[in-house]
Amino acid sequence: MSPFTVTRTLPADATAAALRADVADGLTSTPKQLPPKWFYDARGSALFEEITRLPEYYPTRAEREILVARSAEIADATGARTLIELGSGSSEKTRHLIRALPDLHVYVPVDVSESALELAGEALLAERPRLTVHALVADFMNGLALPDDTPGPRLLAFLGGTIGNLLPAERAAFFASVSELLAPGDALLLGTDLVKDEATLVSAYDDAQGVTAAFNKNVLTVLDRELGADFDPSDFDHVAVWNAEEEWIEMRLRARKELTAKIPAMDLAVHFTAGEEVRTEVSAKFREEKVRAELAAAGMESRRWWTDAEGRFAVSLAVRR
Repeated sequence: MSPFTVTRTLPADATAAALRADVADGLTSTPKQLPPKWFYDARGSALFEEITRLPEYYPTRAEREILVARSAEIADATGARTLIELGSGSSEKTRHLIRALPDLHVYVPVDVSESALELAGEALLAERPRLTVHALVADFMNGLALPDDTPGPRLLAFLGGTIGNLLPAERAAFFASVSELLAPGDALLLGTDLVKDEATLVSAYDDAQGVTAAFNKNVLTVLDRELGADFDPSDFDHVAVWNAEEEWIEMRLRARKELTAKIPAMDLAVHFTAGEEVRTEVSAKFREEKVRAELAAAGMESRRWWTDAEGRFAVSLAVRR
């Protein structure tokens, strides 16, 4: 087997078809909504990287602090020979973990971006040439099949707090699919942002420099480019609110005036009243007992719970029963 392999499980037109389906469903519903995955074209990804360096946005720094401090413990607790990372991107988050796993044989990064996987794989092999990297171009929310050569024990990493973008029913389905993918004794490493004061949470999604606002509005630019829509991002305000009952942040785009946006590729016209909003992201925040309960419902036993020094973010380890 080659030390670096890329397997594409997404059809060539899958992204375009998914975008059309999400726009058709989300912009004709009440209230309107779009999934956050459409933020991440090249410009959106660059804006998010900028967000991670903002003083208000603590999750990336907090998670990195945990991984730097606890990677050796994670390695000792799992003895992983295969590491699977969902939404791996540049694989930067797991470098400390990869370095700490002495028996790691196979790394399986999973992402929708083939170019990101290729760049990350080449960088990792330059650093660790004996590692086998089998990258998967896949949407892990729609089922995932592992390559044949993934010796156990396996460690599946889902970091960055991305689990918070899933609604409760979606999380339950996701955890169930992870449980089915793993064998007994395999482990899940999960990054979760924690419930904290409203001011800290809202400012993390509404920074003073307006970078998050530009990131949020970028979804309209994606629709304009990919579907020939005529959205004007300046017609919308970025809004971030804390939903205390659901314990999640909502990002929205609020129409500044009454308007109709045309989407010729779909023969669709979307009408907005002044002040009407489209929800573009939910980012749930967690408590330890909630994480343990949701994992247990999917057949996984929580074993370890680590937080950063300020208790803002958690990385937890659960084992498939």
